[in-house]
Amino acid sequence: MKARLAGGFTLIELVVTLAIVGVLASVALPMAELAVQRSNEQALRHALREIRSALDAYKQAVDLGRVARPADASGFPPRLEALVDGAIDLHSSRGERIFFLRRLPRDPMHPDKTLPAAQTWGKRSYASSHDDPREGSDVFDVFSRSERRAIDGSSYQEW
Repeated sequence: MKARLAGGFTLIELVVTLAIVGVLASVALPMAELAVQRSNEQALRHALREIRSALDAYKQAVDLGRVARPADASGFPPRLEALVDGAIDLHSSRGERIFFLRRLPRDPMHPDKTLPAAQTWGKRSYASSHDDPREGSDVFDVFSRSERRAIDGSSYQEW
């Protein structure tokens, strides 16, 4: 009986191993991309909910007389940054401010990471229609400006 002296892998063993690794990588890559998209969608839902809740809280503070409203205004903030900057509390004797957000979240679907967070969102004023959202003298709602589609097939702009 001859003893085998070489202790390496054969060419066939290496080719089979590379083929198995290639198949596993081709399956894992789309799953990783899907996980990233799902994470971004969850971040978008959370950011929209956070901003919309702050817009509603601002409107409620105006309706309760805690924040000043010009006679011709809707009661919604004039710009998104007002949610972070705060508004003077008219019920406070010391002129304290009411803050509605700690920081303004950015649209996770927006491609330009250099823009300020407020510029990544599409804004709808109270005077514009739901079908044709336009900016105006206040911010009634926000939406993503991304043209992409979600995993479920819906447009991010419709969320």
